[in-house]
Amino acid sequence: MPVDTSYAGRQYAPTAAYDVARVKIAEFASAVGATHPSHTDPEAARALGYPDVVAPPTFAVVVAQRAEAQLFEDPVAGIDFSRVVHADERFTHHRPIHAGDRLVTVLHVDSIVERAGLAMITTRCEIAAEDGEAVATVLSTLAVRGEG
Repeated sequence: MPVDTSYAGRQYAPTAAYDVARVKIAEFASAVGATHPSHTDPEAARALGYPDVVAPPTFAVVVAQRAEAQLFEDPVAGIDFSRVVHADERFTHHRPIHAGDRLVTVLHVDSIVERAGLAMITTRCEIAAEDGEAVATVLSTLAVRGEG
């Protein structure tokens, strides 16, 4: 089943809030080799002006991927996740993510272009605090290989 190109331009409803926990930030920091104490020590983070431990910049992908699942889990979209290759990811931070945040995300399918047996899907995740404050924008480009 090919990717349904009519999904281009679609916007999904906001996700349920994601609670950013200290332990999740610490686990992510460890996984990506981010060793600055502000990722694990609340006092070190507060000394830098943050309200609690601060996430490494790429932590936003954890939140964005929860929103992207809305597209990938939709059987009508025609995306076989086993055929997906991550082509590009870009982050724009409006403010740092820190423990205690409750983040909601709106997924936008900006484009779907088919070329030479590949469907190139560009998504944009607008991440905000529950009060609407912009936190980050994550742009992802994914290549979905055809079945042939």
